[in-house]
Amino acid sequence: MERHYTLKEASKILGVTVKTLQNWDKQGKIRVVRTPGGRRRIPESEIKRILGIHEERKIIGYARVSSRTQKDDLERQIQAIQQYAKEKGWSVEILKDIGSGLNEKRKNYQKLLRMVMNKEVSKVIITYPDRLTRFGFETLKTLFQAFGTEIIVINKTQKEPKEELIEDLITIISHFAGKLYGMRSHKYKEVVKNAKQLFKE
Repeated sequence: MERHYTLKEASKILGVTVKTLQNWDKQGKIRVVRTPGGRRRIPESEIKRILGIHEERKIIGYARVSSRTQKDDLERQIQAIQQYAKEKGWSVEILKDIGSGLNEKRKNYQKLLRMVMNKEVSKVIITYPDRLTRFGFETLKTLFQAFGTEIIVINKTQKEPKEELIEDLITIISHFAGKLYGMRSHKYKEVVKNAKQLFKE
C-alpha cells in the first residue's frame, strides 16, 4: 500500500513549514487524507508530484488457464497480448497463472493486485474478462480505476473451454456442499461424486 506521511515528515521532505502544508490543504493545492482520528496525512504520490518526480507506470499483460494441460492456450493468450501491445507501441510485462478463476490466491493475481494498489500499473491487458476473475469483473474494473489502472479486454466475445467451465462449476458445488454438510461427511462426498459424474459425461 502507498505510504502516508505526517505533516511534520512531509514538511522536512518538501522543505516547507507545517503551516504552509496546512494552507495548501485549505487551498486545495495538495491532496491530504485523514486518519479515523482526523489527523492529516500526505500520500507519497503527492509528495513526488510536488517534487516533480514522475515515475513510469507499467503495462501488465495477464494470462491464466485452469490446468497444466492448457499450456497451449496459455501461450496463445500471451502471444495475443504481446501482439496487441506491439501494435500500440507499448512495452508489456507478462504475469501468468495456472489455476481456477475462482481461486483468489493465485500467486501472480495477488502480485498484480499489490502492484495496482501501489499505483505501479497504468494498464492491464487480458484476452477475456474471465482470465482475470470468474466473477466480479465489473467490481474489479471499478477498483482498478480507483487506483488509476485501466483494464483492456482484447476479445469482447467470450470463448471458454468446456472443461474449465465444468471444473469451476464442480468447485462451486463442492464449496456449498461443504458448507451444508461438512467437508468430511458422506453426504458431501456423495454430492461431489455425483456432480463430477453428471458433468463429465
